[in-house]
Amino acid sequence: MKILIIDDNPAVRTTLKLVLAGEFDEIAAVGDPQLIPALLAGGNIDAVLLDMNFDSSRLDGSDGIFWLSRIKGMQPAPAVVMITAFGDVPLAVEAMKLGAEDFVTKPWDNDELISKLHKAIEKNKSETQRLRTLHNAREIEQKESLRKRMTLDELKLDHVREVIDQCGGNLSAASERLGINRQTLYNMLKKK
Repeated sequence: MKILIIDDNPAVRTTLKLVLAGEFDEIAAVGDPQLIPALLAGGNIDAVLLDMNFDSSRLDGSDGIFWLSRIKGMQPAPAVVMITAFGDVPLAVEAMKLGAEDFVTKPWDNDELISKLHKAIEKNKSETQRLRTLHNAREIEQKESLRKRMTLDELKLDHVREVIDQCGGNLSAASERLGINRQTLYNMLKKK
């Protein structure tokens, strides 16, 4: 599993890397949240441990909330565990309402932190799978609804296209599977 730590304090980043080193396959730690889009672009990060504040002149947590929304807007979105100082607990709870899987307070308990990260990853994977299944079901439902309104010629052409797709675009294989010769297949495709 891969973890990304985003915290502007170098000592916190170093400590977190040491604490998490035996638990996760890869750990990246950066201080600049502007790097988040590039670091998450590959879609291979399982969880982000995200600080709530990056601007010492403004400690209201709005930076963390902003980056949380950016992370959760990505596809696929990794799990996000917010890390915050004691005074920011109500803000961290608000972050959970906005999509963070959990939060940890500074100073943290190492075992609790590790447990929360593992649980966040599992929760995120389950939710991602649930949403994927729901999306697939909706697509099937929409396709069936459209099929019910098709004419017989449209249904035949739709079936022919599906078979061509299943054959990887190979028209010879598609015509064989459909039980027609290639010329008939070409003629059907020209009619569309």
